[in-house]
Amino acid sequence: MTAEIPSSLPLRERKKRRTRQTLVTTALERFGAHGFDGVTLDGLCEEAEVSKRTFFRYFDSKEDVAMAPTQDLWTTFLDVLDTAPEDGPEARRPLLAVLADRLAEAIARMPADGWPERALASRRLAARTPSMDAHGLAFCDRTTRAALLVLDRRFALDGPGTLRARLALDMLVSAFHQALEAWVAQPAGHTAEDLSRRLRAVAAELPHAVTATAAPRP
Repeated sequence: MTAEIPSSLPLRERKKRRTRQTLVTTALERFGAHGFDGVTLDGLCEEAEVSKRTFFRYFDSKEDVAMAPTQDLWTTFLDVLDTAPEDGPEARRPLLAVLADRLAEAIARMPADGWPERALASRRLAARTPSMDAHGLAFCDRTTRAALLVLDRRFALDGPGTLRARLALDMLVSAFHQALEAWVAQPAGHTAEDLSRRLRAVAAELPHAVTATAAPRP
C-alpha cells in the first residue's frame, strides 16, 4: 500500500510525506490484523519507528490516522474547489454539477498506486469501528463549513450559510457515501477511476431524487 512520492519535491517535503505515509500504512495494516481497539498508540509508533511526538505532528488521534485516505481526498476537494479556473460557461452550471466535478477531480489526484488500497482498508475498518464514524462526522462538518466559505468567495451566493449551498454540499457528501459503499462492496476493481465513475452515476440521480414523486400503493 506504499504510494510513490514525487522526486521533484524538496528533500524535506519528501521526508515528511514518507513519514506520514508510513504511519498511515502501518496503522491500517495493524488495525486490520488486530482490530482498532487492539492496537495502542505506543505500539503503532513503535512499529512505525517514530516517537509519539512525531505522530502528533501529523495526526490528532488513532481515528485521524485510520481515516487519512478519505480525509486526504476531501482536503484535496477543498483545494480543487478553491483553485479551479472560474472563467467560462461553468459559472452558470448547476452548483451540484460543479461540486461533483470538483470531487471527481480530487479523486483523480489521489495516488493511483496506493490510495485505493488504503481507502478500501480504511472504510472496511470504519464499518466495524463506531469511534471512526463519530470522528468522520466531525471532519465532515468542518469540511462542509470550509467549502461554504470557498463557495461564498468564488461564486455569487447569498453568504457562507446559504441554505441551498449547504444542501448541495450535503447531497454531494451523501452521493459520495453511496458511491463509496458500492465501491467497497464490489469484489474487485477498486480503482480511483471506478470510484469516480460511481460518484458521477450517483450524482446524476440527485436532481431526479429532488423531483421524484411518491404515490400511495393500492
